[in-house]
Amino acid sequence: MKVGSSKGTKVCLTVTSVLIAIVLLIVILALTVFKAKHPVTTVDSLKIQDFDLNLDIAKLRVDLNITLDVDVSVKNPNKVGFKYSNTTAHLNYRGQLIGEVPIIAGEISSGETKGFNLTLTVMADRLLSNSQLYSDITSGSLPLNTFLIISGKVSILGFIKVHVVSTTSCDFAVNTSNKTVGNQECQYKTKL
Repeated sequence: MKVGSSKGTKVCLTVTSVLIAIVLLIVILALTVFKAKHPVTTVDSLKIQDFDLNLDIAKLRVDLNITLDVDVSVKNPNKVGFKYSNTTAHLNYRGQLIGEVPIIAGEISSGETKGFNLTLTVMADRLLSNSQLYSDITSGSLPLNTFLIISGKVSILGFIKVHVVSTTSCDFAVNTSNKTVGNQECQYKTKL
């Protein structure tokens, strides 16, 4: 009986050693090759599609309609796909939300860069209460901001899920005389 028990112990130790080696290999791969990286969001272009402006100087009133085309790309640097949730791109004037467009949830494959062509339209009724609008329009420069958060999960080795977030905020000015975009400055933040 001692011979069988010794053989069983060797088999048990071998199986345990192999399982430990596999677990160590998975941990090493998860922390190196498959380590979750944040998606990189970039604003590629920002153009005015439509710009209608009427000034009523007697009543100090502004009628404004602006539609912007914003091309955004999101690169997934991970070795696995990145699934992102529903989100919304925002258009702001002096910190006040004046336009938004939804982005439907989806997935970006490993190493893929996915482009989004967003059309943001100003909700003119939200600008009526802003007392600085008239002076900004008459000065010739309308300061605006686009803001976008892409958040989702990267699944490493099928069972480890890591939450990642990429934030993009772009400040720019619309030149009201020649209807162009200028002074664009973007900030990008990411976190795991």
